[in-house]
Amino acid sequence: MRKLLLTFVLALTLCVPSLAAETWNVGTWKTAQTIQPFLYEPFANGATVKVHPFTNPGDQKAALLAGSLDMTGTTLALAIQAASRGEPIVLVASLGNKCSALVVKKGGVKSVGDLEGKKIGYVPGTMHEILLRETLTRAGLNPDKDAKLVRIDFFDMGTALSRGDIDAYLSGEPLPTLAKRQGYGEILAYPYYGEGIGAINSGMIVRRDFVEKNPERVMEMLRAHRKATEQCMSDKAFWLETSSKMFGVELDVLRDAADNMELVWDMDDTFMKQLSALGKRMLELGIIKKEPDYNALVDRRFVDALRQGK
Repeated sequence: MRKLLLTFVLALTLCVPSLAAETWNVGTWKTAQTIQPFLYEPFANGATVKVHPFTNPGDQKAALLAGSLDMTGTTLALAIQAASRGEPIVLVASLGNKCSALVVKKGGVKSVGDLEGKKIGYVPGTMHEILLRETLTRAGLNPDKDAKLVRIDFFDMGTALSRGDIDAYLSGEPLPTLAKRQGYGEILAYPYYGEGIGAINSGMIVRRDFVEKNPERVMEMLRAHRKATEQCMSDKAFWLETSSKMFGVELDVLRDAADNMELVWDMDDTFMKQLSALGKRMLELGIIKKEPDYNALVDRRFVDALRQGK
């Protein structure tokens, strides 16, 4: 195995000319916890990087499969769902950890059990959906019978809660922090649980045919992904200030939310165990009918090479 990896690394190392005529089409969200693609170009070895922002992972995956994107961010939950249905996607890097919170109207719900019969906003196919279902189940509520789950796009969550369209939502930062700071919501819980899942959240996917035909391009994109990730994690002031300017979020909001966000790129053995635990829990919750082949879903050759400094 080590010999195969070294051969793969050597082949990619010998294929790194200037990429001046190359264009990368990459999808992500316009959030601080998924900012990396917006920062690829300084590390792209001359390639042009076109970033395509989306508001939900289903649209990201559809654009990828249609050939409009070379690589896109997605939730790990959606990647598992897609792979379990036989869709030709490959997970090539991680993107972000944590960032989730369960938010309720201020002065209302005091415990998860109080959400019985309430309208709760969520985005299907996200880690937030998994965590919401897990949270309700642990409180003795059936997510499909004891509460009303309402599909709402990520960026509409705050508006829906503030005007009373929903009673709660489980979503990502900075919306929970923003709801708290603006006074219309309270953070009821940070729904991270043990049993091996940890705080994994999102990753980068490509089409299977794309990675088979263009391993050098995938390597270059992930090299830029790692550098952008490490730039932000080593200089949090740069990360938060850049996110504030790019996405129009107040800097103080991002500072308050920072402890609930983490940018990542690697997929080590711990990640693989957590991904498998997530898939098992999704099966138990009835979200998927069968678990995927995780070794087929995940291609670690690139992050393994990057970890070796290539």
